[in-house]
Amino acid sequence: MSFSPNWSLLVPAAGWRGSITRETIRADLIAGLTNASIVLPQGVAFATIAGLPPIYGLYTAMITPIVAALFGSSMVMVSGPTTAISAVVFSTLAGIAVPGSAQFIQLALLLTLMVGVIQFLLGFAGLGRLVAFVSHSVMLGFTAAAAVLIGVSQIAPALGISVERGGSVLERLLRAVEGADEANMIAVAIAATAFLVTILARRLMPRSPTFLIGLAAAGVLAWYLKAEEAGVAMVGNLPSITPALMPPSATLENIGMVTEGAFAIALIGLLEAVSIGRAFAYRTNSRFDPNREIVGQGLSNMVGSFFQAYPGSGSFTRSGINYESGAKTPMSAIFAAIFLFVILWFFSPLVAHIPIPALAGLILLVAWKLISFKEIFEISRTSATELSIIAATFLAGTMVELDFAIYVGVILSLMIFLSKTSRPNLVISAPDENGVFRDPSVYTLRECPQAVFVRIDGALYFGSVEAIERGFRRIERNRAAQKHMVLVLKGVGDIDLAGAHAIIDEAKRRKKRGGKLYIVTRYEPMIKRLRRLHVFEEIGEDALLASKGEAIRKVIEEIDGDICATCDARIFRECAGQPNALVAKMEVAE
Repeated sequence: MSFSPNWSLLVPAAGWRGSITRETIRADLIAGLTNASIVLPQGVAFATIAGLPPIYGLYTAMITPIVAALFGSSMVMVSGPTTAISAVVFSTLAGIAVPGSAQFIQLALLLTLMVGVIQFLLGFAGLGRLVAFVSHSVMLGFTAAAAVLIGVSQIAPALGISVERGGSVLERLLRAVEGADEANMIAVAIAATAFLVTILARRLMPRSPTFLIGLAAAGVLAWYLKAEEAGVAMVGNLPSITPALMPPSATLENIGMVTEGAFAIALIGLLEAVSIGRAFAYRTNSRFDPNREIVGQGLSNMVGSFFQAYPGSGSFTRSGINYESGAKTPMSAIFAAIFLFVILWFFSPLVAHIPIPALAGLILLVAWKLISFKEIFEISRTSATELSIIAATFLAGTMVELDFAIYVGVILSLMIFLSKTSRPNLVISAPDENGVFRDPSVYTLRECPQAVFVRIDGALYFGSVEAIERGFRRIERNRAAQKHMVLVLKGVGDIDLAGAHAIIDEAKRRKKRGGKLYIVTRYEPMIKRLRRLHVFEEIGEDALLASKGEAIRKVIEEIDGDICATCDARIFRECAGQPNALVAKMEVAE
């Protein structure tokens, strides 16, 4: 397959510029402001997980989403620091440099650049189409697992307690339950206020900035109850500085040290971003281009590495908040980054007094809204297979790790794809009174006693050859007298060497029994493919026919005249010219 660069992927805002209106700008401004408020504690926490000073999480939250929004494909996804990537960054670099040190920071920036280059090349090469193998059921399970993980991670902040970070859902939940005895009831009240006021605002004033209303109500309550004096955690003071232009230190030694980790982070980021993008594309009923999104993610990390950002990707929490806040276009992500910069520059003293439990209450609401209960219920009623896929993906994400759930989903999707394509349909057909070929078992049609017409629906490749050969043997057993076979390849999209050998072997078996195999296809690429695979060199050029009518005429020339003379089926128009012993006997008797 030749590689042809898709330069259109480098056009910023190509898919959504025309969607911007005054109404979308207003909605995106509200969503962006809400998102900027939410990302403040997130950025600090994620940077800490990555072993970096807190401000680097905020740099990532400012730079990455702007570039990803301009060059990506999702209408509501917001990129930035994520839990999974932060953890992998730490595990990659902790054995090389001291976390938080200058060397550690330089390696993290180099890692960001390498991750971006890898992702950019993968998207530019068109790898995004492989994501089509991930089914919607996988996305439902993955989204539900992410929602549970996000929700469980916010239980401790909502209770006003501090627990160890990381681990599976059960581990996090157990830590929160063990520490529940030490819960700060003022923190619980603040979290509940943010949660309930936001729900109430959504019902009474759906077009208003409901998350900000909930956050403001919780903030007022915290001020009234003197929450900070009661030990409730606040966002705290943040430095009001901007990211500086600082090119990564790319030496051969440093590149060699982080290459393996760069590939792992690139893959995780790719799967996270595309999975989140697709999940929200279903919710917003919008088109999603995986290749464009991968290129956008790559560019966001490449550019971010020059502005002190560490590797980022699509954020499920921020994307969920963006969607729930009414975002309409990727401008919401750009506004969020701008608002974050403004907040850090002008209002860091005010931001310092935002209660962490209030943010936890809002994120708990987002987690709840992410789970598509209605869709899962509908699938449970219609397809046990799809439900098992949802369950497997969900359990992998909640019992092990969220990233593992993505891998499980990809593997399951590939297994489903291979399972379906490895069992193509072999449909027997015969003409009705109007000459239209139909399934004789369904329409009670008679077949030619000497020839069988078989249509293959599906791919003819190494994975389906076994099923094809079983079908051929079944036809041979059940229709032993029908020595000639007309193989209609209209429903075959492609064929490989193994599929070609299956046809050649069947033709040889037919020849040994005194019959012949014909191939009916008009599809020129298929004909060229069959020639390249030397099919007609083995079975003869006369075996290639353009239509079933031409095939019938060929079969009539080859069939046994004595059998034809005693046949009363006469299913083909061409049978009228054949000798009919039964008719002759009737005429003599008269």
